[in-house]
Amino acid sequence: MLIDSTHFTPGLSLAGGLIIGLAAAVLVLFNGRIAGISGIFGGLLSLPRNDSGWRLAFVAGLVIAPIVAGLLGKPAIADIEANWGVILVAGFLVGLGARYASGCTSGHGVCGISRGSLRSLVATLTFMAAGLLTVVVHQHLIGG
Repeated sequence: MLIDSTHFTPGLSLAGGLIIGLAAAVLVLFNGRIAGISGIFGGLLSLPRNDSGWRLAFVAGLVIAPIVAGLLGKPAIADIEANWGVILVAGFLVGLGARYASGCTSGHGVCGISRGSLRSLVATLTFMAAGLLTVVVHQHLIGG
């Protein structure tokens, strides 16, 4: 196994995980809400929107944080080797999966498992298995 030392950042990854965990804990302890991105964003689209303030702040933080990180150091730029059609179909499928799973990887994987939810454990294992299967199919059968 070859590890690309340029992209191997265990310290930054640990720090990011701790910050995500802390943010999720603060949201549930002080606001009684789960930090699932699909639920937070979906709540902005549903009516009535009586709690849109914290939802907008959360989504704005997701957009602004990488910009600030880029200003403070080397920007993280994703290199996606796909056309817009593939990206749109993939985004639709992710959204559909999150809808069927009653949440996304952040809601189930970060928040649900930490609360001891069996449904979240099953959902997260399913997400991970589907991702693994997708990589195997792409790398070995399609020739990625």
